[in-house]
Amino acid sequence: MQRRIVYHIAFWIAYVLFKSYLNFESLQYSMPKENVFYLFFLAVGIQSSYLPIKIPLVYTVFYITSQFLSKNWGVIKTVFITLLTFLVSIVAFLKVSGLIQQYVLKRSMENENYFTLASFLYAFFLLSFTCGIALALKLIRQNIQARETAQEMAQKRLETELKFLKAQTNPHFLFNTLNNIYGLARKKSDDTAEVVMKLSKLLRFMLYETNKPYIPIEEELRVIQDYIELERIRYNQRLKVDFNTTIDDLHEPIAPLILLPFVENAFKHGASETIHESYISIRLQLQKSNLYFSVENSRTDDNQSEITEKIGLSNVRRQLELMYPGHQLNIENKNTAFKIVLELNLNSHAKI
Repeated sequence: MQRRIVYHIAFWIAYVLFKSYLNFESLQYSMPKENVFYLFFLAVGIQSSYLPIKIPLVYTVFYITSQFLSKNWGVIKTVFITLLTFLVSIVAFLKVSGLIQQYVLKRSMENENYFTLASFLYAFFLLSFTCGIALALKLIRQNIQARETAQEMAQKRLETELKFLKAQTNPHFLFNTLNNIYGLARKKSDDTAEVVMKLSKLLRFMLYETNKPYIPIEEELRVIQDYIELERIRYNQRLKVDFNTTIDDLHEPIAPLILLPFVENAFKHGASETIHESYISIRLQLQKSNLYFSVENSRTDDNQSEITEKIGLSNVRRQLELMYPGHQLNIENKNTAFKIVLELNLNSHAKI
């Protein structure tokens, strides 16, 4: 509210100075012997004398416009009140002009009549110009505010959606991992305790780090490695995992848990769907903020069912759309292998 008042005061000060400058030139011509500073302040005084007429007129026009645009007033009522407002303002303007000519500029007004058609038209266009400038600035400001409000609402919707997606990812990961622990516990495996410890480490990361918009890629890499080690305990020698990385900057920021769902999906479909030896090949390359990430896992020949995009992949796909709009995600679903290739520029992340 205070900023709005400051803007309005600044507008009227600028308007008076602008009109004073225009009036100053005519005063110099009609009063060449007077001091320049005196003439300028005289012009400012003259223009300030019209403010009690122009200010109410402008804000009345603002009110009429808002009533018309909000469809509270019809066309006839709007036109009638506008004409009436201008008529009153023009009469007052011409009266003040006569007083200024007579008492400020000391000019004889015996044979002058300001209430002529030409005077009315001059005053109308002059006041219309003032109202037009003020109304144009107001509509521009309202348009900018409307756009900012729309952008802010869209931003909040995206933030809410992104938080929801992250909130889905964590329970989904936990559910799958608990299933793994359940399987080990039923076998009375000695590795159960170690798996629980590794899981607690991963959950600690999810509780305290995933709420951040970005983390160093080193931390994302560490989470992937911990998850791989956790799964290796479960599958032992039955699963071959190759994880190759080439990273030029370990501190490059990346959205947390944007890569892990692809690895999790590979273990789910590359190892759990077959009792035979299987493989998972993971390649992560980062150079000059350009990230290349591929995950390939084996599939059995006799399993022809499509890998459906449930919470994991569909979730991370949407997160990528929100956070890295310029990314490229390719999925190859073959009979014996499933592969995803993700390419993105880490500097292209959207500000959400």
